[in-house]
Amino acid sequence: METKPRILYLQKILLERTDEEHPLSIKQLIDILKEEYQITAHRTTVVADITALINSGLDIITNKGSQFTYYVGSREFQLPELKLLIDAVESSKFITASKSKRLIEKIHGLASEGQVPKLKRNNFVDERVKPNNEQIYYIVDKINDAINMGRQISFQYNEYNRKKELVLKNDGEVYQISPYNLLWNDDFYYMLGFSERRNKIITFRVDRIAGVPKILPDDATPKPADFDIAEYTKEVFYMFDGNITTVKLRCANSLMKTMIDRFGEDVKTSIYDKDSFSLTTEASASQTFFGWVFGFGGEVQILSPKSVKEQYKQMLLQTVRDIEEK
Repeated sequence: METKPRILYLQKILLERTDEEHPLSIKQLIDILKEEYQITAHRTTVVADITALINSGLDIITNKGSQFTYYVGSREFQLPELKLLIDAVESSKFITASKSKRLIEKIHGLASEGQVPKLKRNNFVDERVKPNNEQIYYIVDKINDAINMGRQISFQYNEYNRKKELVLKNDGEVYQISPYNLLWNDDFYYMLGFSERRNKIITFRVDRIAGVPKILPDDATPKPADFDIAEYTKEVFYMFDGNITTVKLRCANSLMKTMIDRFGEDVKTSIYDKDSFSLTTEASASQTFFGWVFGFGGEVQILSPKSVKEQYKQMLLQTVRDIEEK
């Protein structure tokens, strides 16, 4: 048998089956080559092949006991890194359940067979909702290609009707978009781009795109020179979806970490009283903002401006009236 296939199969055996706890002897390697690959090898040739693999960069460790045994030491990914990858795949709301399973199987292939049981995770992901769009990999790939090529794309978009049925939005409207960026927010992938029809930048959730987008021959509309993706993300995904204004909040002392997580370490704060601190930031008098404030059950209060306090008050009063009417 030729040397080339032998050394390749030997590399495969060492990568797939050996680690520090599962070394193989020369005899075991010879037996596996013979029984599973019908390759006859001798001790001297296997030792020479192992030396060649080491010289090529494969980290093969030699145990010098009563008999020499060999195993692959460092790999492209260490076990802690593989565990982190599996955790990310399992918890992602962007990846479908079936894709998650296949990806994890591939991650297992980056470890030795003996290490695979150590990759079993014991994470509990509370009611993690997975998407059903199995084409999502290809959708993301096509959008990314279009961005790199500077071309427009076309596609249809899904939404749920009142019967919880997935239907095409706007009676199957075909959207023509100049894609600018892919965004990852709250474990979902989004695409933002310029809509030719609406003459503005809009956002789509990738797993709601119906089928793989078509790359068009039309050049993409250039991104505005003053476009700030960080500011756009704030406006779309957080509490800044209206006219921006400076607001001052009173927050319970226990919420300092929560506020830093939301607004960053540079957010302006000062001691208000012994039980609370004040916080000044940019926000908008929107239902999203008011709902966020209300969610703290009184531990966050709007101090100023007066107009925003009044809008919040009127929203709460209207909510009470709606409850009483029903």
